[in-house]
Amino acid sequence: MRRPRGEPGPRAPRPTEGATCAGPGESWSPSPNAMLRVLLSAQTSPARLSGLLLIPPVQPCCLGTSKWADRPLGGGPSAGPVQGLQRLLEQAKSPGELLRWLGQNPTKVRTHHYSVALRRLGQLLGSRPRPPPVEQATLQDLSQLIIRNCPSFDIHTIHVCLHLAVLLGFPSDGPLVCALEQERRLRLPPKPPPPLQPLLRGGQGLEAALSCPRFLRYPRQHLISSLAEARPEELTPHVMVLLAQHLARHRLREPQLLEAIAHFLVVQETQLSSKVVQKLVLPFGRLNYLPLEQQFMPCLERILAREAGVAPLATVNILMSLCQLRCLPFRALHFVFSPGFINYISGTPHALIVRRYLSLLDTAVELELPGYRGPRLPRRQQVPIFPQPLITDRARCKYSHKDIVAEGLRQLLGEEKYRQDLTVPPGYCTDFLLCVGSSGAVLPVRTQDPFLPYPPRSCLQGQAASSPTTRDPAQRVVLVLRERWHFCRDGRVLLGSRALRERHLGLMGYQLLPLPFEELESQRGLPQLKSYLRQKLQALGLRWGPEGG
Repeated sequence: MRRPRGEPGPRAPRPTEGATCAGPGESWSPSPNAMLRVLLSAQTSPARLSGLLLIPPVQPCCLGTSKWADRPLGGGPSAGPVQGLQRLLEQAKSPGELLRWLGQNPTKVRTHHYSVALRRLGQLLGSRPRPPPVEQATLQDLSQLIIRNCPSFDIHTIHVCLHLAVLLGFPSDGPLVCALEQERRLRLPPKPPPPLQPLLRGGQGLEAALSCPRFLRYPRQHLISSLAEARPEELTPHVMVLLAQHLARHRLREPQLLEAIAHFLVVQETQLSSKVVQKLVLPFGRLNYLPLEQQFMPCLERILAREAGVAPLATVNILMSLCQLRCLPFRALHFVFSPGFINYISGTPHALIVRRYLSLLDTAVELELPGYRGPRLPRRQQVPIFPQPLITDRARCKYSHKDIVAEGLRQLLGEEKYRQDLTVPPGYCTDFLLCVGSSGAVLPVRTQDPFLPYPPRSCLQGQAASSPTTRDPAQRVVLVLRERWHFCRDGRVLLGSRALRERHLGLMGYQLLPLPFEELESQRGLPQLKSYLRQKLQALGLRWGPEGG
């Protein structure tokens, strides 16, 4: 084969001048020459060297962006010298010859040629029965040549050279590996800066913490507690709204923070609109927390009197929160039940939701405010309050105990003796309802009217609802699932909406049998659950025939 002009032919190796290959017993020292001696010694792992053979030869298509990269690989005048040099490197007989091909043909060398040279070096060092003699200066020059040119390597060539250098035994802290590793890191895409941790000082720090998506997704109760030290006067309404929404969303019943929000509302009363107030009051009703701030209720009554006609939906939302706290102001009820207000909201886009809220407020007036003598919601305007399970129950249905409790009741009582998800007037959805005769026998539901009359005939039914027995021939027993998400995060206080539902069902005459999540979670399998349900029902004096199903 003809050599390109200017390319040297093979020549005899130069005298080593005492720099011969190290023997098997030589130890490594930090100097470059010592590193090369170890590299060429018999201590180099045969497995490491044989690993070099597993890497396929690098093709010129890895040239990257250069004048040779987009030319045809075979036969073209431009591709010939590049491929010719690669063949010379692949057929080199010694490390010295590799160095000469690379050093004496700079115009023909491309980045992938260095990985080809390293691969061929590994093949030469792993040859049997005896590797060729190698000069230390040759390998050191080859290493420096790669170090000098690696800034122009593409990422693929850098990876291949780095892998080959490690297999050849170059130390991880040596100049070659360090240079290649540095270039590899430079080619990596820049990492996004880590999110700044909010400084927990004053309003800006609180707003930054509450606006962080990760903070909203993963509530940090102890962090919220530490933020309560900021004085409300230093905070803006926007920040306090964020805080109130965060507490309500994550069911964090933090008395210190809730008291801070209540104090802020009192201090800033004249500066707050009802649309802001409805958001500040939201966590109090949801978390079933009546603040100790003495001016809290008088302040809200003044705001409602001032803003009721300006923002009807915000007014009703505030009353909904107060309804959960059993603190409904009569004056505000007079306004929202007035014919003018009802006619006004009937033509608005949110008419249905307002009517539903007004229906709940009317129920609260009926059951909890016997002294109220003002206007009421007309019967034709009333709609079912909660005609189906709440959104949170539907979203968490796969975590609920409802299915296994239903199966336990089916096997214990029979399908005909209970109803599941039955909505009773004025619109409360029950988990499980049983009809009970005067003797305590559980009766088939199809033979009975499952609904108690509403409005109740007298308040005596509400008092009988708290009785531990079921003497009333028209008694209805409601099994109430108390799932983990029905409580505030501390797991001890029912959410306001749940407490309101249970309170109203009891006042209407239904006897409630709570099934707390702690007790349900402690049951291991259906047999234990059936035994648990049997004990609960028998404690009420209920009796039934043999197990159904």
